[in-house]
Amino acid sequence: MARLLHNLLLLTVGLTLKIRVMGYWALIYGYCALCTGVALLKLGWNIILRPSTTFQWTVRETPPACLNDTSLGTHCYVKIKESGLRFHYVAAGERGKPLMLFLHGFPEFWFSWRHQLREFKSEFRVVAVDMRGYGESDLPSSTESYRLDYLVTDIKDIVEYLGYNRCFLVGHDWGGIIAWLCAIHYPEMVTKLIVLNSPHPCVFTDYALHHPSQMLKSSYYFFFQLPYFPELMLSINDFKALKSLFTSRSTGISCKGRWLTTEDLEAYLHALSQPGALTGALNYFRNVFSALPLSQSEVKSPVLLLWGERDAFLEQDMAEACRLYIRNHFRLNIISGASHWLQQDQPDIVNTLIWTFIKEGEGRKNYRNL
Repeated sequence: MARLLHNLLLLTVGLTLKIRVMGYWALIYGYCALCTGVALLKLGWNIILRPSTTFQWTVRETPPACLNDTSLGTHCYVKIKESGLRFHYVAAGERGKPLMLFLHGFPEFWFSWRHQLREFKSEFRVVAVDMRGYGESDLPSSTESYRLDYLVTDIKDIVEYLGYNRCFLVGHDWGGIIAWLCAIHYPEMVTKLIVLNSPHPCVFTDYALHHPSQMLKSSYYFFFQLPYFPELMLSINDFKALKSLFTSRSTGISCKGRWLTTEDLEAYLHALSQPGALTGALNYFRNVFSALPLSQSEVKSPVLLLWGERDAFLEQDMAEACRLYIRNHFRLNIISGASHWLQQDQPDIVNTLIWTFIKEGEGRKNYRNL
């Protein structure tokens, strides 16, 4: 009888797990279908309003002058033997000084760290990378090439090929996700971890599943699972959707004095309008669901988490929840009035907080609002 009950228990547990997995993927594909329907309606409306311009967009052949600003650093390339990929990065500061490595988010590239490159080059070897599939770095064609483990290994390889074994790692948005994972899997490599508007991956997964409001804000994750169609929607009307991300009242940079100039915006469009560029960026999203849940989650490095209060894509409650996964000094700063594009929106505040975190002791925990 005991053996029978044991077998029934195992069968019940296995069946429950299968049902949960099926429910997980049913939710993803169902929501993907819903987002697709909404996007089709938007496309139809665009065609009605702008029949002659909807399907027109321009590839920016010539980089704007701001991308060659020597005060930001020197353009360099590194070829990783193991992956065969070539990565572009901009570096400043003396070689041999501690490495501060910057990882950008979506839909950005190295240029999003321009304010930090200028600020920290006095005491660090600062390096802002074009991540796999972005900017002037190589763009693998297959979706499979953008698995999370490959993206994390890229960063480890880049650190080593730069001649370092440790770094101060700074990431925003998708760069933040990769930075969290680097700290989880290679704790000896991360002296201190600094993340901007990007929750710990476990926090994001759990929170989104239990909060419909965040699920709605993350609807683009589901829409981006589709092949080709998201690229089209981001390109129509000469990349209007991309421009809107940075400039609209609801999602764009909040601080009026930090709004992107016409030249800054053209820098982004130069990077993202190149053939295949949008596909490379979107392939990050197309692998994320199969990588969850994480097998490891603890962060052993000291962590500074900076959060823009007016983030249109991520709810603030996730920021404090990250504390659960950190086994070291944790400092959280909520920056009032700041948008998702935090390092560009409030660079002076961000830079000051990073300096403070780098130089402070690791013994006590702090939380304060700015």
